[in-house]
Amino acid sequence: MRGNGITYDTGFVNAGVSTREPFDPETVKREMRVIRDDLHCTAVRVTGGDADRLEIAAGHAADAGLEVWFSPFTCDLTVDEQLAFLADCAERAERLRGRGAEIVFLTGSELSLFTVGFLPGDTFLDRAAVLTAPGRPPELMAELPTRINDFLDTAVRTVRERFGGSVSYASLPFEGVDWTPFDVISTDAGYRSAGMADRFRDGIRAFVAQGKAQGKPVAITEFGCTSHRGSAGKGGRGDGIVEWGDDGRPVRLDGDYIRDEEEQATYLCEVLDVFEAEGVDTAFVNTFARYDLPHRGGGTPREDFDMASYGVVKVLEDRPGTTYPDMPWEPKAAFAALAGHYRG
Repeated sequence: MRGNGITYDTGFVNAGVSTREPFDPETVKREMRVIRDDLHCTAVRVTGGDADRLEIAAGHAADAGLEVWFSPFTCDLTVDEQLAFLADCAERAERLRGRGAEIVFLTGSELSLFTVGFLPGDTFLDRAAVLTAPGRPPELMAELPTRINDFLDTAVRTVRERFGGSVSYASLPFEGVDWTPFDVISTDAGYRSAGMADRFRDGIRAFVAQGKAQGKPVAITEFGCTSHRGSAGKGGRGDGIVEWGDDGRPVRLDGDYIRDEEEQATYLCEVLDVFEAEGVDTAFVNTFARYDLPHRGGGTPREDFDMASYGVVKVLEDRPGTTYPDMPWEPKAAFAALAGHYRG
């Protein structure tokens, strides 16, 4: 692959609760250096719902020599609010590009689920329930691509008025995106699960072929595995084992799970092998760290929230790490496996 990437969460905000607290620019700067020098990444997808944080993290990533995918990832904005946010972020991304940074701008992420107005429901959970409910009206899904593409057409024009680099969108398969106005074809649906493992390679091959037919590179903007036994078969649902409190914080895991860092490490390398063999241009592992899902080694297994984390490092609550004493986390087996794969 041309781009060996990882996602970097600056704080996904849902119902006023952020997944990244605290947000310390000096920590971000150090982590970007680790991503470049020790993980051997060449690209980073910087995600989040706060424009200031996105600009800070993207700046540190660019300074570290990484290709930056500037990726607004919001929750429960209206389409008008989303468009205004994209316009603001595009101006910030262009300022970085003007400094010589390599920037790709994503005009949103999984909009049908996370933005109000494409599916019924005022909240993300409401809209997700619509998709998973039995007897989902077929006309609802038939109308969705038109709604998405109408918005994306406006979004791309808005972004290009402010940003001069390559533009893409982190899509979901059922959104039926028309890729004509984009420079890169991208999907967040890079997860291999047990239910579709026998069709996974064919699906990636078909997605790459779609890009080749349009003369455009293809990116997998999200894929990964969590850190408990059996998580490789769950794909993008490996984090669904957490019981959340009313304050938006994890309370406990919903059952008894066995920690298995090796399963996560093996999964990442196997899936990357498929992407490389099938001609994917750039792929982003989900994710560097989940600060809201800390590792609690001294507690009960149901309080080790890192087992539900896609992070390649485990976040520590009450002590610094050993490998990186200046950082509040410790690398997992996936960190070493990914570094070896990218370096090799």
